[in-house]
Amino acid sequence: RTAGGRHWLNIYLAQTDAQQEQGLMFVRALPADEGMLFPLPTPRIMTMWMKNTLIPLDMLFIDARGRIVCVRAKAVPQSLDFISCDKPVKGVLEIGGGQAAARGIVVGDTVVHATFSR
Repeated sequence: RTAGGRHWLNIYLAQTDAQQEQGLMFVRALPADEGMLFPLPTPRIMTMWMKNTLIPLDMLFIDARGRIVCVRAKAVPQSLDFISCDKPVKGVLEIGGGQAAARGIVVGDTVVHATFSR
């Protein structure tokens, strides 16, 4: 939910360690209405990277209440740089690079999903 309204996305869940390690590696295209959610059992500082990821991604770091606390836009494909947020999060939602700006998604917006309590 943004100031401009609701945005619906079809998401893949990276629930197991293996799924989280794989993430969106080797994906060559990500439709504008798709993404991948990396849920955590308890909030913590989460660090991501783009190793073997072939497309730019926007990463939305989301707290336990579903509020976006950091947006890391257009992560560079195949970079080994760490991407993080200085706040504990319950999950990270990866969407196509540039989608956060295109949809008007900013810090303070809300993600509605069973992972997050309201």
